[in-house]
Amino acid sequence: MKAFEKRHIERMNTDVTILGFGALEIGRNWGLGMDTERPQEEIAKEVLNTALDMGINLIDTANAYHKSEERIGKYISARRKEFVLATKCGEHSREPDTYYDFSYEGISQSIDRSLKLLNTDVIDLMQIHFGPDPKGTLDKGETVSAMKDAQKAGKIRYLGASIDGDLATRCILSDDFDVMQLGYNIMHQGNGDNIRLAKSKGMGVFIRSGLGNGLLTSRVVENMDRLGEEDKRKAKALLELVEGNTDMLTAIALNFLYQNDGISSILAGTKKTANLKRNAELLETEIDNVIMNRAIQICL
Repeated sequence: MKAFEKRHIERMNTDVTILGFGALEIGRNWGLGMDTERPQEEIAKEVLNTALDMGINLIDTANAYHKSEERIGKYISARRKEFVLATKCGEHSREPDTYYDFSYEGISQSIDRSLKLLNTDVIDLMQIHFGPDPKGTLDKGETVSAMKDAQKAGKIRYLGASIDGDLATRCILSDDFDVMQLGYNIMHQGNGDNIRLAKSKGMGVFIRSGLGNGLLTSRVVENMDRLGEEDKRKAKALLELVEGNTDMLTAIALNFLYQNDGISSILAGTKKTANLKRNAELLETEIDNVIMNRAIQICL
């Protein structure tokens, strides 16, 4: 299946499955619409293990995702050799809220905390979880310095950054990072140049919001009135194109990302095993080139 094909990340010298698992929703209340509650322990355990059983080999989380790191450490640390483990630092959990601390000390402590919660000796990829002043964070340099020292100490293997636009370009060109996590989907194609640039540097590219945080799934129908005017225009036009078939909408969204060879993995987050399996199935859908091109043009 396409979902479990692997793409090579040169700078990490490793392969990741095209469909990765974004572990936000198993640890923190999140989502589009009414169903935003994080799952109970047994459900989180089932989802994590199902992802691995299916063949997904990339798990992406963050300290800011509240219980996510703890649940990963509790329920799949015994299967640690089966997956690439990515987490983030900079935004920290203080339930029910989060706070930002990008100081050297704050980042160092966060990395140690993540290692303990994840129940692992080493984290494969540590990414900066930027806050309200990402440029200031990069300019000060304390965060990257703390990450590099943790790397030298053997606590983390590779460095990444989760950011968009011009600052993503800066991160790619800095040569400090091995992976970029970018927001990108058929409705929001603004990071296209960054994907191409990262690929040219041998970097990995992980895609967040590949399904538009629900806009490119069946949830868009019941939440149309909550969208901004431009997103509403695009969503309505896409629904018209697929004649209201929301499975086809999701299939187009996933295949749009799949056909971009600069993308290493699509981080599809969910708290339901059925959604994991359905995403893998929908990625198998053959999309007519005329339909795909029309969908792309609608969203430009």
